[in-house]
Amino acid sequence: MVATAATSSFFPVTPSPDSSDSKKKRLGNGSVNLGGIKSKTSSGNLQVKANAQAPPKINGTKVVTPPAEVFKNEDGVSFHPPRTFINQLPDWSMLLAAITTVFLAAEKQWMMLDWKPKRPDMLIDPFGIGKIVQDGLVFRQNFSIRSYEIGADQTASIETVMNHLQETALNHVGSAGLLVDGFGSTPEMCKKNLIWVVTRMQVVVDRYPTWGNVVQVDTWVSASGKNCMRRDWLVRDSKTGEVLTRASSIWVMMNKVTRRLSKMPEEVRGEIEPYFMNSEPVIAEDSRKLVKLDGSSAEFVRKGLT
Repeated sequence: MVATAATSSFFPVTPSPDSSDSKKKRLGNGSVNLGGIKSKTSSGNLQVKANAQAPPKINGTKVVTPPAEVFKNEDGVSFHPPRTFINQLPDWSMLLAAITTVFLAAEKQWMMLDWKPKRPDMLIDPFGIGKIVQDGLVFRQNFSIRSYEIGADQTASIETVMNHLQETALNHVGSAGLLVDGFGSTPEMCKKNLIWVVTRMQVVVDRYPTWGNVVQVDTWVSASGKNCMRRDWLVRDSKTGEVLTRASSIWVMMNKVTRRLSKMPEEVRGEIEPYFMNSEPVIAEDSRKLVKLDGSSAEFVRKGLT
């Protein structure tokens, strides 16, 4: 009762322009007076009367309260819902509250992101495919050393290093738009059933990277003789620039149907020659050959290895 009276003082009801004492409607056992909003129950013990007032003004603008909804009970008798603070709020108030809530939430999220330190190493993208540098002749890609790529000493294995070399070589061909099918086969190579074969590979490791390090791998290609191609790699620590690994390899073409080595067709040379870099190998060529093992004259022999 007190809450209803208090709410009526803040949100007065606008009288109907056609209100008069002669317009009354019967609702069950009670009566409703549209002019004075006079309610009478069957017992006649409760009467509520609200004075009609002019529409309130805010900053000189009239605010009109929308009419309340009308409900019907089981007997089909119409009645108004109870007056509460919530259903008397204008629509613009609820809209303003929603907009304020959204702005406060956005500001909170911005403050949570803004406090984080912006370190240079946070800007490195170790998952990137890589990019072309040095006039489009060198391909560069970063790799983060994972926990499953290291040994018990927390340093990367030679297998990890070789995987990085192979990945950058293929991504280099792909970024140049020459990768069609197979491991680095160009469009003309696919037409002639040709694939690349590595005939010689030299790798010099000055220091193995450790778990959590980010390495920067640069690779490029050069001509080697008439029918061969040389590919070099240079692996550095992305933070310090220290050279960790140098590698050089010789590639030739083989027909994948006949399994025989093939000369480099002029069509294929025209595809890859624009990417050749005029440079010396990063490793001086070592022409030494491994000595063939002789089990009968060896000092130590162990059999049964798988």
